[in-house]
Amino acid sequence: MAGRLVILCPGQGAQHPAMFDMARSDPAASRLLDACFGDAMLAGPLAAALDGPERFANRVAQPSIVAATLAMWTALGELPSPPALVAGYSIGELSAYGVAGALDPLDAVKLAAERARVMDACLVDGPRQGMVALSGLPPGTVDALLQRFGFYPAILNGDDALVAGGPAAEAEGLAAAAAAAGGKATVLPVAVASHTPLLRSAVAPFAALLAGQRWSAFDFPVLSGISAEPVFDAAHAMADLPRQIAEPIRWKDCMDACLEAGATVALELGPGAALSRMLQARHPGIACRSVAEFRSLDGIRSWLGKQLE
Repeated sequence: MAGRLVILCPGQGAQHPAMFDMARSDPAASRLLDACFGDAMLAGPLAAALDGPERFANRVAQPSIVAATLAMWTALGELPSPPALVAGYSIGELSAYGVAGALDPLDAVKLAAERARVMDACLVDGPRQGMVALSGLPPGTVDALLQRFGFYPAILNGDDALVAGGPAAEAEGLAAAAAAAGGKATVLPVAVASHTPLLRSAVAPFAALLAGQRWSAFDFPVLSGISAEPVFDAAHAMADLPRQIAEPIRWKDCMDACLEAGATVALELGPGAALSRMLQARHPGIACRSVAEFRSLDGIRSWLGKQLE
């Protein structure tokens, strides 16, 4: 029986100056990147992603991640069989709609820049925000610990692993308390508490942007991050994408949904390999790789061909 492919689109965190290089070896992907770098809205943030201390700033990271992801998808060209499903982590969910053909790639990158803008606006008159990755805490202790420091669940990555968002001033305290309780904690290099109620005021502006966007028929479904349910049409996408700015991402459930869809192969479009590693650890029966693990586009295509035959 032929394999069933799932495409994974990463979120922020693994971007680096060379993240466009492999895609640039393909003419179509190179044209897409030229269009992105030549766009008045995108030129500054994308240049900063290549050479500058702002690589992890929201306004730089979001459009650069989407541009890199969709350039790689373009570079891969026609695959041995189409994906059964595409899933995106945080900003990667916007990339996923570009992969599915629902959004034009350049439009998706511009939407990422707009998404970052409306999210950053939530910080203007409020306290600084932060995020902490937590794991291994004793059962039943997470909610009380988060409430103690004014944090909220943001991304549910596993049975005992999550990312939480809240006031930056309390991030180190939360991390120390988690470690004292027997867990692990890492304060993340991000300044916006994505997927928490602190971002509520960004939801309506982003919904308005999506409502004015040109949508196309989906080539295959996209998993909604907030429900882990497949999305087949623009109306559903326009309802869920704004909400995920201020509601937690159920990534654990999304990984389970990939298995339930019959996935046997998963390819993460990079940069980074966090999603493919998480999925491999949770569902070892799915063959998982990231494009970041290959040296060439031909190497990726060869691996996919063998897995999907």
